[in-house]
Amino acid sequence: MSHYVLVVYRHAFATAVIAPFALVLERKVRPKMTFPIFMQIFALGLLGPVIDQNFYYAGLKYTSPTFSCAMSNMLPAMTFVMAVLCRMEKVDIKKVRCQAKVVGTIVTVAGAMLMTLYKGDVINMVWSKYIHPRDSYVTDTTGTTDKNWLKGSILLIIATFAWASFFIVQAITLRRYSAQLSLTSLVVFLGTLQSIAVTFVMEHKPSVWTIGWDMNLLAAAYAGIVSSSIAYYVQGLVMQKRGPVFVTAFSPLMMIIVAIMGSFILAEKIYVGGVLGAVLIVAGLFSVLWGKYKEYKEKEAEAIPEPDQGSGGNGQTMTMIEDIEANDVEMQKSEAIKQSVPAVAISAPIPVPPMIAMEAPKA
Repeated sequence: MSHYVLVVYRHAFATAVIAPFALVLERKVRPKMTFPIFMQIFALGLLGPVIDQNFYYAGLKYTSPTFSCAMSNMLPAMTFVMAVLCRMEKVDIKKVRCQAKVVGTIVTVAGAMLMTLYKGDVINMVWSKYIHPRDSYVTDTTGTTDKNWLKGSILLIIATFAWASFFIVQAITLRRYSAQLSLTSLVVFLGTLQSIAVTFVMEHKPSVWTIGWDMNLLAAAYAGIVSSSIAYYVQGLVMQKRGPVFVTAFSPLMMIIVAIMGSFILAEKIYVGGVLGAVLIVAGLFSVLWGKYKEYKEKEAEAIPEPDQGSGGNGQTMTMIEDIEANDVEMQKSEAIKQSVPAVAISAPIPVPPMIAMEAPKA
């Protein structure tokens, strides 16, 4: 199946699934569409569905599923660097948490480059000899395919850079367009239209659009419903609370799951360089994640009010209650004084009758 057509069908499925929920659930809270917001959404559709997906599928054909997922682990490092440049992340090199994020970023990139430039010997798994997949599933690493491996690595790096840019632009767009379902629907819809235009340019045979009730349809439906619509929506929810770096820090789980499934189902070969690079990538990513965790805890501690801190919180609360009661007593006294003033004013005219009595004899 042409990966250009797969991208079109994938995001068409995503649009058909999530658009009805956006129309019904966010009809009253959907922000007003402006031209700058539309251009940001247009850029999201171009970065994610078009550039990232097409380059990623092309790189996947030249390499392998495990290697592609391992290269995608550069995503947190790229996102962190771009977030610093866009002033979404603050780096104070004197603090340990910032040092952990910087060192983790460098280690992650080093691990990804090790997986790209060094393969080493093949690690034979116990269950691999019992699996006999089709020849098209197994990547041959001899002869001229080394050039394809390098080409695939470059395509995967471009795809990862576009994916990191997608997260940065999505975080910026969510500040002005906070309706996550509507945003996801617009992104996948515009991505579908842009992918159709790209496919018409790259594929000239009408037969490439043919799809039946087979694995091609299942792949497009699953990728569209789960990997595009649901994933975009959940990422947007988490991104509003923790930021893009936190969202991308969990990508090593994809590498671990794909390596296990690829070895069991596809009998994919695992190399020494891949294992060493994967260890470096995971170590660097957890260093970044630890730094983000400490940063979040510091912000959370700063946001706690002073009366709730320490063991003297109850005493301070009682003091505040006593002050309120004292203020109530003073207010009651002042009101009583105000009420007594008119009584004195009313009794003042009492001496007037003697003055009238003194004027009577003159009459």
